[in-house]
Amino acid sequence: MRARIALAAAATALALSSAAAQTLPPSITVTGDASISVPPDIAQIDSGVTTEAKTAREAGEANNKAMGIVLLALKNAGIAEKDFQTSRLSLSPQSAAAGRNPNAPFQIVGYRASNRITVTIRDITKVADTIDVLVGAGANEISGISFMVSRASKLLDEARVEAIEDARRKAEIYARAANVALGAALSISEETAPGPIPYRKMAAGMAASTPVAQGEETLRVSVTVAYEIKPKAP
Repeated sequence: MRARIALAAAATALALSSAAAQTLPPSITVTGDASISVPPDIAQIDSGVTTEAKTAREAGEANNKAMGIVLLALKNAGIAEKDFQTSRLSLSPQSAAAGRNPNAPFQIVGYRASNRITVTIRDITKVADTIDVLVGAGANEISGISFMVSRASKLLDEARVEAIEDARRKAEIYARAANVALGAALSISEETAPGPIPYRKMAAGMAASTPVAQGEETLRVSVTVAYEIKPKAP
């Protein structure tokens, strides 16, 4: 009985699938692309202070003092407090082999404390100056920069219109070549790639007036559109 029910259900599903396939109109599917390149107007710097000491307390206290100097320097440089925040705190033991024997057991020889912050810069011309402030105040880690566009959403809307126009243009070419008439769009799906531009990893201890090239960020939109096609009218 169960086998008969299962077979009946499978037959019903197959019939419904076949009926749905028969009702779908003939169509042509194309992909439209558009991109907009604009200079970024926001940057984020990932920076921090790492200190080492024999005890966890000494490492933590030294790190807090060093980071306090860095934060004060950012304030004095005109960076608003809302534009820098702690991104990671860590305190870890450092170990080494006891003696020169490589097979000797490891023992804790000290502690490392790290405090990382993310600094948002809303005046793109001040990126290099901000790096110099960080390094000059004692930040010994500058792990990277990301450039972004604050108007990305609005610019992507413009790219979406262009992508649809590109898809229609391609569909019309295929329709003419196939001697059919192009109808309305049946479905539209989108892929976007608006991500920030990462800058190369940089070491601490840079020289003053660090050169930074922000370049341009390219916002891309790709849409896949299915258009109905019909026989041309005689």
